[in-house]
Amino acid sequence: MTSKMPSAALDSYHTEGFFILDGFSPPEVGHQMLDDVIGVVREVDESGITPEGMFIAPESQGNLSGDRPEDTVSKVFTLHDRPAFLSFLHDERIAGILSDLIGPDVDCFLSQFIFKNPGAWGQPWHQDSYYFPFEPPRPIVGLWLAVTEATLENGCLHILPGSHAEPVHEHVPDRRPNANLGYVEIVDHDMEDRQAVTMQPGDLLVFDSHLMHCSTDNVSDGIRAAMVYHCCAAGTEDLGFEQFDGFKNPMHRFDPLLRDGQLVD
Repeated sequence: MTSKMPSAALDSYHTEGFFILDGFSPPEVGHQMLDDVIGVVREVDESGITPEGMFIAPESQGNLSGDRPEDTVSKVFTLHDRPAFLSFLHDERIAGILSDLIGPDVDCFLSQFIFKNPGAWGQPWHQDSYYFPFEPPRPIVGLWLAVTEATLENGCLHILPGSHAEPVHEHVPDRRPNANLGYVEIVDHDMEDRQAVTMQPGDLLVFDSHLMHCSTDNVSDGIRAAMVYHCCAAGTEDLGFEQFDGFKNPMHRFDPLLRDGQLVD
């Protein structure tokens, strides 16, 4: 399968660790995702885990409030088998991108919808591969679809171009009181050359799992919603976290996406 993305995008991925495709999807694609995931949040019980295995993570800092269940949600995980989210992965352009960056046989192993409600804190500097103790450890590609506008005010991403060429750095627990579960941060690297990634609904950020990135607090009156998928080569093994006696993240679910460069039903 031949990728339809510009050669400049491939060059940027290899040299900078990312590229952005403006207007990749109509805004309505993200709107459908948002409507669907709100329905999930409104139906889940206090455990935060749905019968289908989706997990709802609340914001932990305690400063958010609202009349609707979705007003205090941080992220919803394991959505990629739902039609509103799977249809995005089954875009032939996605298949082309992943074939170029990973190979002909690809699994999607993680998906998460990010609400980033007004008042929500940002996530500190980190590399996604810290959370992925896999063999082989690379390639792993992230697909970050802007569902709403991402601005400096509502907590857009910031990235460090070229940092994908570095190994996974030491990550320490997020030092803020009441930080979200699982948040960690890199404290041994200069982030002076950071770059803000402002996006419009439907824009797509494609990035390497070693790329250092963070987000800032949402100080606006609206959400900064996004949908993120993580993909790897088929046959990749989750080794589990050594520091937690081999614990494997239950949200890592390896579902076939491409085989021989073709989309899997």
